[in-house]
Amino acid sequence: MVVGLGNPGREYEKTRHNIGFMVLMELARQASVDWKRSRQGEALAAEISEEGMGVLLILPLTYMNNSGRAVRDIALFNRFDPGNVLAVVDDIRIDFGQMRLKNGGSDGGHNGLKSIALELGSQDYARLRLGVGAPPPGMDQADYVLSEFRTGEKKDLSRFIADAADCSRLWMKGDLPRAMTQYNQTKGNKNHEQV
Repeated sequence: MVVGLGNPGREYEKTRHNIGFMVLMELARQASVDWKRSRQGEALAAEISEEGMGVLLILPLTYMNNSGRAVRDIALFNRFDPGNVLAVVDDIRIDFGQMRLKNGGSDGGHNGLKSIALELGSQDYARLRLGVGAPPPGMDQADYVLSEFRTGEKKDLSRFIADAADCSRLWMKGDLPRAMTQYNQTKGNKNHEQV
């Protein structure tokens, strides 16, 4: 199961906090599948196939801070253990355009990841953190993540989302080492490791 974290509603769809939603929408678009309301949890769901294996894409409709509720309900119904869950999420501690894929770890202060860990009762799920950069000095963190990307960032956003979708697909195939080697290291990367 791959979960994109974000907030439902048109006012949020282009904000930094919704980059997880954007990546999953790209995965669904590439597979030409439609989103449907999940019967198991408060979320939109789409099913894709990756090398003959079914993968459930989930967009929680519970708002970011309660993302874990939808993840828990759908994971329990489908008998997914935490190791079969990938959360795709924004991270202000990583420069824009960079990403970090990791199995397990802490929530790093991210409320969406905190909610998933709480509801699953485990930190042992994978997370793909997508760098959205830090807020400028004096700007409130919440206001920053709920704002749209800057003009210069928007030029590179499509490529960033496509790369994150490719990285997610490698995880789906069970090729975590290749995904981490290929996407955790980028040119000019300061390699701020997330723990």
